[in-house]
Amino acid sequence: MPSSVPSPTASVNAARELTGACLSLPECPCLNVLMTSSRSASVDPIALAKENWIRHGWSDAADGMVAVTSVMRAHQILLARVENALRPYDLSFSRFELLRLLAFSKTGALPITKASDRLQDHVTSVTHAIRRLESAGLVERTPHPSDGRTTLVVLTDVGRSTVEEATETLNTTVFGDIGMDGEEIDRLTDSINSLRHHNGDF
Repeated sequence: MPSSVPSPTASVNAARELTGACLSLPECPCLNVLMTSSRSASVDPIALAKENWIRHGWSDAADGMVAVTSVMRAHQILLARVENALRPYDLSFSRFELLRLLAFSKTGALPITKASDRLQDHVTSVTHAIRRLESAGLVERTPHPSDGRTTLVVLTDVGRSTVEEATETLNTTVFGDIGMDGEEIDRLTDSINSLRHHNGDF
């Protein structure tokens, strides 16, 4: 990262050049540079990307590009806040979700396949998360008492106390104030639910 902050004019010019050089998706290095270089000039690199989309003759897709890129950037922002809140507990959000799911269950235990379904994640990814949690003493794996083909993942006492503390931290530092008021949150959730439903997520 440059040692000096670029001037507003330089930031705008750099943003205009870079948004024409790639697809401007959040994981693209160009957009990451834009997000860094444009902050001091209050320039929205996604808006600049839209200008370039239109200028290159992709007007019909410009709004869709803005929507997709905005959602991905919002994901980066919120995930960074969540990960920062969970860092004292040595948890990723995916591992927190698994612990929270187990804590919500009646017995603190679920078959691994059911946990995978509830989390909408592949069994392989869930199994990897279980290994990490197991090594930290937060969960255990045990055979199902009536189905020898099924393995249960079980929340330990340490896991339960950890997830309760982590939940309180997330509620206080992230979920309780994401930077939007209640009506904005409702509209955002409705829009995202519409997108999810359209794409067969539920």
